[in-house]
Amino acid sequence: MLVAFAGLPGTGKTSIARELARRLRATYLRVDTVEQALRSCGTLETVVAEGYEAIYRLAEDNLNLGLTVIADSVNPLEITREAWAEVAREANVRLINVEITCSDEMEHRRRAETRSSDIPDLVLPTWDKIQNREYHPWTQPRIVIDTAGRSVSACVDELISQLAS
Repeated sequence: MLVAFAGLPGTGKTSIARELARRLRATYLRVDTVEQALRSCGTLETVVAEGYEAIYRLAEDNLNLGLTVIADSVNPLEITREAWAEVAREANVRLINVEITCSDEMEHRRRAETRSSDIPDLVLPTWDKIQNREYHPWTQPRIVIDTAGRSVSACVDELISQLAS
């Protein structure tokens, strides 16, 4: 199966996606890693769609090997969400969309402003950029996990329970 994560920066998406991948022993792919690698090469002035295109192909390769793939990205637009659906169709696997939210705005802001990057040279977005980021409403079915006041472990437990049903 393909589990495509979505959600604004600072909601807990990466922490949950990583823990889910660890528990399921699944392939973990993170668009931030790919995008920063492309920027670090110094040949692209800006990285727009390139990171997503690369991660779609990596996901497809791993799905075709019979592996479960956990895809970690903001996934903010209908076009990116449809691209994940196309990857799943091409690989003939089940797609599960997971949106990570944080309904407590103060907690979300605190997380966004106090976190540090685990990817060398990656500049994290400011709270203002997070709030003003383009993020389309969902039209596809998805599992929504609200991380406000909850541990990563509790969120992953809930997600695994929903994946099983």
